Amino acid sequence: MSTRNDRSPLSADLSASVAVFLIALPLSLGIALATGAPLQAGLVAAAVGGIVAGRLGGAPLQVSGASAGLTVVTAELIQRYGWRTTCAVTVIAGAAQLALALLRTARSALMVSPAIVHGMLAGIGVTIVVAQLHIVLGGTPQSSAVANVRELPAQLADLHPGALAVSALTLGVLLAWPRLPGRAGRALRKAPAALAAVALATAVAAVAGPGLARVDLPSWRSHALPEVPDGPVLGILTAVVAVTLVGSVESLLSAVATDKLIAAERPAVARPPRASLNRELRGQGVANMVSGALGGLPVAGGAVRSITNVKSGAVSSRSTMLHGAWMLTAAALLTPALDLIPLAALAALVLAVGVQMVSITHMRSVTRHREVLVYAVTTTAVVVFGVLAGVAVGIAVAVAVALHRLARTRITVTHEHGIHRLRARGQLTFLAVPRLSRELNQIPHDAKVVVELDGSFMDHAAYETLQDWQDSHRAHGGTIEVTGRSGTPLAGAGRRPRGAHQCCRPWTPWQNHCDHRAPAVEVATAAAAPRRGAGRLASGIGAFQRDTAPHVRGELARLAREGQRPSQLFLTCADSRLVTSMITASGPGDLFTVRNVGNLVPPPGAESTDDSVAAAIEYAVDVLQVDSITVCGHSGCGAMQALLNSTPGAPMTPLRRWLRHGLPSLRRMTSRHEPWARISGRLPADAVEQLCLTNVVQQLEHLRAHESVARRLAEGTLELHGMYFHVGEAQAYLLTEGDGFFDNHVFDQVKPDTGACESGSGEAFPLSRPEQRGTTELRHSELEEAPA
Repeated sequence: MSTRNDRSPLSADLSASVAVFLIALPLSLGIALATGAPLQAGLVAAAVGGIVAGRLGGAPLQVSGASAGLTVVTAELIQRYGWRTTCAVTVIAGAAQLALALLRTARSALMVSPAIVHGMLAGIGVTIVVAQLHIVLGGTPQSSAVANVRELPAQLADLHPGALAVSALTLGVLLAWPRLPGRAGRALRKAPAALAAVALATAVAAVAGPGLARVDLPSWRSHALPEVPDGPVLGILTAVVAVTLVGSVESLLSAVATDKLIAAERPAVARPPRASLNRELRGQGVANMVSGALGGLPVAGGAVRSITNVKSGAVSSRSTMLHGAWMLTAAALLTPALDLIPLAALAALVLAVGVQMVSITHMRSVTRHREVLVYAVTTTAVVVFGVLAGVAVGIAVAVAVALHRLARTRITVTHEHGIHRLRARGQLTFLAVPRLSRELNQIPHDAKVVVELDGSFMDHAAYETLQDWQDSHRAHGGTIEVTGRSGTPLAGAGRRPRGAHQCCRPWTPWQNHCDHRAPAVEVATAAAAPRRGAGRLASGIGAFQRDTAPHVRGELARLAREGQRPSQLFLTCADSRLVTSMITASGPGDLFTVRNVGNLVPPPGAESTDDSVAAAIEYAVDVLQVDSITVCGHSGCGAMQALLNSTPGAPMTPLRRWLRHGLPSLRRMTSRHEPWARISGRLPADAVEQLCLTNVVQQLEHLRAHESVARRLAEGTLELHGMYFHVGEAQAYLLTEGDGFFDNHVFDQVKPDTGACESGSGEAFPLSRPEQRGTTELRHSELEEAPA
């Protein structure tokens, strides 16, 4: 049986474009109706968004057109300045978006708190709903959301039965269409719910509702075009900022959401390139300039149309452009059919879109992150004051909440069993110094004191206050112990002598990883060492249960119910300095991790008494269906040092037996027929680093020899990656593929901001090797900018 991926790219794009067109046509008319613009303006925006933004944008499967998110802003502009000035504002806003794209500021739009963005969209959704309710009930919306709410009781008392019946039918079909049962239901569901709802409502209205208001598309000869803005300069500039802000944020968030949907729906081999946000913003800017110049509504990327495009099997931007061409055809040839659509059906369709903008999922998300106040205030402010003022209020509240959390510090003192225990919860800044000093001065001078610091930041004022009190307390015969939040004593809490090692910031638990004390300071007996290790383990477990478990319990419960679905098999060394979740910014359920000495992958058929690595590979590839496998080496690997320093004839131990799987890496490094690996444009620093890099390449070849891996690679459903982590630099490097599979041994540095790779330069390490003709220069790899 053929699948969607079996079709040719052109056939897939053609089919998807028709599906998107059938949704976009009624939606564009409905949005134009909701704004009070000429109905043709919605068709113009959809055509321009599809053709121009599709051709010039950076998100291949995102579909742009008339935007529900801009409905409120556009309606206010039309009521205040008229339609032709609104078109001019759209042109200027497009130019502003183009300028922002050229300045490469697209990612700055994503810096706004999600609570503000979701609150803005919810406020717009509420405003749309209360306005469209009047049309659904057979009336006319007022000029503002507050006025619409105030006039709603009067409208309910003066119902129009025909309009209400058509609206109810439209909403009922929208809700029931995706749930149609049986084989017939599956066949009918191939038609979009929006199209089915409007078509059925139109058919019923044609028979039973001759007096209903309907779409009235005037002649294109009378279509209004923009004029020079007529109004106060400050008001026009404010309008431009509002259109630019809302349109840009909505388009970029939609592009990111589309990327996530593609990643969830399709294997890696079938995915188009990830969105380039600056290029997408540039395409949106040009589209708005063209749409405004042609008398169309403002353009933005739309989630509903983009989701339909992805789920319909689109593979490139051709589907978006073809959808724009269908919109042009409909505008030119289907005017008589469009004039039959009742306005109440379009109002009900837009009302449903407004309800969807008030997302329960978003509410749960902001509640989980304790951002309900910001979300609620932004939503209310957008409804009451408008979009721009509402977003400004939301930003102010978000800043106030962040400052409150930063400044809030809870300081308590308890006295138990002769010990005074001072606990500081939160960040210690100068704002907390008065409370800290007051509590410290209440402790008797000769008391035994434990200070427990539970925070990640302490400024200079708080540090000096605590340090001065500590010196004074000890001078009066008292004792003090400073611990972290886990209860583990902090090493070196006092002032350090000149020249002392300072690998960690003072007063942080990380100092426990930096034990540079002289042996004479503390000599632990052999019997005490196990108890100290067990105590540290117990303290760490206690800290997890107290501080981390409450935050991850929900996600772990979900994983326990649904099972693990990792996207990647991560094979790395057992070295304790390699914290996989930290260097990959991953969480529970993301990585299926295999660790062993030397990150070795025994090839199939190799003499071995341990099949655990092969079993893990088979399980990850065949059962978990991971999308990629990464082999990660690291600097200073003890296994590679042992390989280099191995002595012939030495007794065979379990470690030496295991390291035999690394001998192919050693032979590869010393071979004159293999190119040397380079790391950011330089040769490795020494022989150990050379072997560490070469070992990654060799183990990738071992991976390809495994039957399950070879099969998935042939199908195009699996990717292999090489990675090298330099412990001393805290820097990750990715292996760049050559013309063959990793023919060129090139490790590119990963940029911290974008995840892209960049090359550098460095001094060559002069190893004694038979010849160096095979060395491979680093090639700069400029990746497409994409959401992190």
